[in-house]
Amino acid sequence: MPSIYQQQLGADFAKLHPRIQERLAFSSHDHRAFVGEGVMECVWHGPFFTRPFLRAGLGRQITFPETGQNVPFRIENYAYLDPLGRETVTWIRRFHFPEHTRCFDATMVRSAARQTIVDYLGTHQHVAVDIAMAVTARGGLRLRAGAQRFREGWVAFRLPNVFAALADVEEWYDEAAACYRIEVVVRNPLIGKLFGYNGSFQSSWREVAPEQIPAYALPLRYEARE
Repeated sequence: MPSIYQQQLGADFAKLHPRIQERLAFSSHDHRAFVGEGVMECVWHGPFFTRPFLRAGLGRQITFPETGQNVPFRIENYAYLDPLGRETVTWIRRFHFPEHTRCFDATMVRSAARQTIVDYLGTHQHVAVDIAMAVTARGGLRLRAGAQRFREGWVAFRLPNVFAALADVEEWYDEAAACYRIEVVVRNPLIGKLFGYNGSFQSSWREVAPEQIPAYALPLRYEARE
């Protein structure tokens, strides 16, 4: 079964670097997980007044206020069918600072009705973000955040752009260094840069049946509204 990224990119998927294709071409039918371990050379945030905003995301593993250099990093991607029958891919990111391990987690699905990838941020899928995907000149994958929606019980609304955190992400494979590289910048239209990180990691694959996916990699609540 094609992955959600193969479905979304169509013929453009073949333009990705072979190692990026390998990284994104697995689905729930494959019973395998991608694990990357490396170092983020720089983890940063914007001006001092962005810290309360970043701290507010700690409880649901969306943002954190720490910064640092050469921060040990781990990413885990699992593919599974969620309780709503949707093909889902986890993005479980761990940043190991000296005093804390911080989390930046999400789950992605593909909305067939709207022909887009939807990124549910955090542990409760209460923020849904449309993701535009494109292949870069070096065969990497670029992801840009678009429309953002808040869902919590009966409360549901689209976030105005002036309040949105707009991520711009590129992941590519560095042939010379034989590693994956990533660069993330998150901005707000009014404030400017909120936070980001850049670094590299090495990959490994694990055989994982659906029932073996660790609980920490699964959201605590599933949101049907895409």
